[in-house]
Amino acid sequence: MRVVAGDASDSDTPLRAVFKINLNGQTVSIATVGQAYRFITNLSSIEWIEFRALHADAVNTLQRAADNAMLTVQATNALRALFVRAKLL
Repeated sequence: MRVVAGDASDSDTPLRAVFKINLNGQTVSIATVGQAYRFITNLSSIEWIEFRALHADAVNTLQRAADNAMLTVQATNALRALFVRAKLL
């Protein structure tokens, strides 16, 4: 079964970690697949261009985790790699 983007953005599946990101002077807390998916897809693709491969991996794993909660470990790891590389954590 293929997951559509709307499903991933609405997912309440919890991630294995809560990410607290300081963005424009405000702390953003990311705890679910849906929150993470919305955060990394709502920003402009230009902002992620330097991290294109990591971004694509995170998007793909979040889409799969929205459909299968057992994949939240991989999604969490993909997000962590993206956020660390982008110096958001």
